[in-house]
Amino acid sequence: MSEQTTPSTQGVTVELLAAVDLGPEIEGMQGRQLRMRLVTMAPGATFGPEHDHKGRPGTVYVLQGTITDHRDGVATEYGPGLGWPEDRNTLHWLENRGTETAVEVSVDIVSAPT
Repeated sequence: MSEQTTPSTQGVTVELLAAVDLGPEIEGMQGRQLRMRLVTMAPGATFGPEHDHKGRPGTVYVLQGTITDHRDGVATEYGPGLGWPEDRNTLHWLENRGTETAVEVSVDIVSAPT
């Protein structure tokens, strides 16, 4: 599926839980921050369009419900207690195919807001 045909984000709420400016913490990390977010996906929600994580590595941990990760033409379901990495080779989009709200914790390194 191409970016033009993958669904856009709908039914998703994102709450910033914490962020740490990495510049003062680690030499060479000026302008970057470690961020932790709570992402809630209603039944039928999509988190798209297809996007990459170049320069924005992270990990995801599912707390509740089931989230389907679409990458490389494969749909993989992750339930509570499972998660996945998002590295520079990740190109994907997410959805909640279930009838229960899905909740994940997402931790990533991003450019610090200016």
